[in-house]
Amino acid sequence: MKVSIPDDAPPVLASSAAWPDLAARAELDYHDTLPGSEDRLTERIGSAEVVLNIRSSSRFTAAVFAACPRLRLLSVWGTGTDHVDLVAAAHHGVTVTNTPGVSAVSIAEHALALLLGVARHIPQMDAATRRGEWARGQSVELHGKTCGIIGLGAIGREFARLTAAIGMRVIAWTMHPKPLPGVEFVKLDRLYHTSDVVSVHLRLSPETVGFVSERQIALLKKSAILINTARGAIVDEPAMVDALANGRIFGAGLDVFAAEPLPEDHPLTKLPNVVITPHCAGITPEALEAGLRMAVENIWAFAAGLPEHAL
Repeated sequence: MKVSIPDDAPPVLASSAAWPDLAARAELDYHDTLPGSEDRLTERIGSAEVVLNIRSSSRFTAAVFAACPRLRLLSVWGTGTDHVDLVAAAHHGVTVTNTPGVSAVSIAEHALALLLGVARHIPQMDAATRRGEWARGQSVELHGKTCGIIGLGAIGREFARLTAAIGMRVIAWTMHPKPLPGVEFVKLDRLYHTSDVVSVHLRLSPETVGFVSERQIALLKKSAILINTARGAIVDEPAMVDALANGRIFGAGLDVFAAEPLPEDHPLTKLPNVVITPHCAGITPEALEAGLRMAVENIWAFAAGLPEHAL
């Protein structure tokens, strides 16, 4: 089996525990640089039966699938598939798999860290203390507050567990609700109106672009904190920036943005009530190894006629 890895940049697969098994069982066409263009991606994967996709910056469009008639499996490292035209993949007989759930704990922990960073002014306190100042107070206690979770998949459920563990009341809205002890399902408007914290855990799709709109942001309490570790495009970024800059919400903790990397001098970089990180919530050694191992195992399952985690 010929497997193309077109985009291991920066490299994570080649140094992982999953690599020896993959190298021993398949003919590899490996690249540790990004393709950079649709044509270059097509050139790299054109003769492969299987592609192991590492970076979401590689976009698998209808044109890419049309140009790769031998392709039968696209194994995606990660949960998100917004960079893959799933309809075109199906049309060309390409199975697409992902690695659901492997980063749930890491992302949920990161969301909690962002929440605590915003509520406790940790970046500002750290900077002030390093300057020799001795700032006091101004922190928010989260115990007893209401956490509203939008999207209760693997990550949202884990975040619900963590926030409940620090004494928060948890409410949620999700597209496909399943009972979860300790979580009350509510209408979206009620969630926005009543939550002290709103955390976004939806998958990006055509239906969720701009899902947290200007109207929804206007429903938030002035004391509310918005957390987003899902995808930047789910939140109306200009409306969020405006609300933050004008004190209509307390703060935000963000790991994802409409444009990534975050452009230099972006308005979010100038707001003192925002804690930002570079789309790294799911990148821990534990989550990385588990995800890469699952992406490789998906290849063997497909070869055995038992495709796991197929979309």
